Amino acid sequence: MGQSRTDKQLGMQRNITRRDLLQGVGAAAAAAFVPGHAFAARMQAAEDAGVYPPALTGMRGNQPGSFDVAHALAREGKTDWGPYTDADAGVYDLVVVGAGISGLAAAHFYRKAHPDARILILDNHDDFGGHARRNEFDVDGRMLIGYGGSQTLEEPFDYNEPSKTLLRDLGVDLDRFETAFDHDFFIRNGLRAVVHFDKANWGVNRIVDCDLGSLRNYVPLAPPTTPLAEAVSQMPMSRAAREQMLRLLTTTENQLPDMTLDERLDYLDRISYQDFLQRHLGISEPEVFAAMQRLATDASLGIDHASAAGALLYVALPGVDAAGVRGQEGNAPYIHHFPDGNASIARLLVRSMIPGVAPGSTMEDIVTARFDYSKLDTARTAVRLRLNSTVVHVENDGPAKAARQVKVAYVRDGKSYRVTGKHCVLACYNAMIPSLCPELPAVQREALAWQVKTPMLYTSVALRNWRAFKKLGVGGIVSPGGYHTNAMLDFPVNLGGYKYSQGPDDAIMVHMERFFYLPNQGLTQKEQHRAGRLELYSTSFETIERNTRQQLAEMLGDGGFDPADDIAAITVNRWAHGYAYSYNGKDDTLYADWDDPRYPHVQARQPWGRITIANSDAGASAIIHQAIGQAHRAVQELGDA
Repeated sequence: MGQSRTDKQLGMQRNITRRDLLQGVGAAAAAAFVPGHAFAARMQAAEDAGVYPPALTGMRGNQPGSFDVAHALAREGKTDWGPYTDADAGVYDLVVVGAGISGLAAAHFYRKAHPDARILILDNHDDFGGHARRNEFDVDGRMLIGYGGSQTLEEPFDYNEPSKTLLRDLGVDLDRFETAFDHDFFIRNGLRAVVHFDKANWGVNRIVDCDLGSLRNYVPLAPPTTPLAEAVSQMPMSRAAREQMLRLLTTTENQLPDMTLDERLDYLDRISYQDFLQRHLGISEPEVFAAMQRLATDASLGIDHASAAGALLYVALPGVDAAGVRGQEGNAPYIHHFPDGNASIARLLVRSMIPGVAPGSTMEDIVTARFDYSKLDTARTAVRLRLNSTVVHVENDGPAKAARQVKVAYVRDGKSYRVTGKHCVLACYNAMIPSLCPELPAVQREALAWQVKTPMLYTSVALRNWRAFKKLGVGGIVSPGGYHTNAMLDFPVNLGGYKYSQGPDDAIMVHMERFFYLPNQGLTQKEQHRAGRLELYSTSFETIERNTRQQLAEMLGDGGFDPADDIAAITVNRWAHGYAYSYNGKDDTLYADWDDPRYPHVQARQPWGRITIANSDAGASAIIHQAIGQAHRAVQELGDA
């Protein structure tokens, strides 16, 4: 372990399904879709050719071709899309822009209130669900299912009432996850959380038996086998840095004793995690900051800018006792997880509205159900879901207060189409809405454009076996300075007809994450997100694949891992607009009420005539119950007119 390998040694030349489908028949089929019966015919042809969106590998998420029209509209100001063709006869009761969880939920709530409604859902991607994306692999005849985005129903018993209602409507039994999730898998197999120090950044390739990134916060990993002081002594740092690292990991005395709990929480919201380490734990060594810098993960910020509260209570970085906020973390076990993450929620929603698209009727059978994408958009169904369709203009048919209909224009395969609805819910990225609806008031357009989502990369790697993980006793790895911040064996869930890997000779999926930002340069959160997005868009699949293979080889080489033989397939889920913007105390004014009208996201989501606004952006939180709750609000705002 430790030497950079050639492309041949990494397996870059292997003929695995990574670029082939997307750049071959898959891309050709995806680019040729047209409305109505022709859409169904194209989708059927693609299915007959073996192109099934969840099983496509290579560059997915914001896949190539999905954002070109949107970029031309928002970045270049293009408004001339040629003459519009009326895509469908008649007037829809509701047109939904965006087929993510929020858009699908909006359609569900509207249909529940208006059972006979005609509904059209439009989305620019070749699959539905938004960030709730499903990754499928066929590894030597074994089906692997994983998540490429929205991961878990986090603390679902505390969800808002609309979300609880929707889950009940879909037949989701939250108690079922108690038995579906194999609580003992990692412990039974002796799989721990470790830190990988790579040679490029630390001068040596070394696995240290210590959980810096608090991976045990997500899955019940086996406890370390090395005493903490001994583990820290193995870290490739100076003696002074190791002493400070040990202080960080072992301090339990409250360093903020003169503040009440509310004052501590407010204070930690307004300072960075690095500020907390410097001011209250006396951390000063650059190597300690370097080790922790990228471990704030979901914040998509370095510890120099990520809030101390978020780093401690959500990401679970070390120091919760030293901050005096023990007990304020989430308490529900992190087990409410379908094999494909929250993609199963999207699939349940679609099947409930378009029953012919897939067999079955339960949360169990949805897991392995194969969807017939040709049935998503047919004239025979009251609800239609039209993919590969980028909306470019939405307008009321007159002054907002007197409007009777909404005109929605979209582009597919270079051609422009238009549909008419009595109502419209915009469940797309909120920052796109000023370009879609230039008629909105200037203050609202400004509030919408103010939001900048988090760029992120979720890489799913299908392995033929996990012998190296077993030999090393490793289940999750954080890598300070590595290309991906972490790598973890997938959640051990057995649900419906799907069985998780039973032993180290079985195929398994590894989930890896990378977040894009520029730490220690004095940039605001939004500035870092924009810079990170540019880097993400300019990074090729080949570069990501090479880094993925090299990193796994370095991490697992001592366990006998061979990237050329052991990697069966790679799916890169690129989310240039990932998590909703969440306020940061270093940049933003914070208010006690999340729905305070002074917040930009509240100003941004105001209804305009027959147009209302959903998406998790409208709740300034990427948690799924916000996406659902905002959909419910948006539908209620439409009224019965």
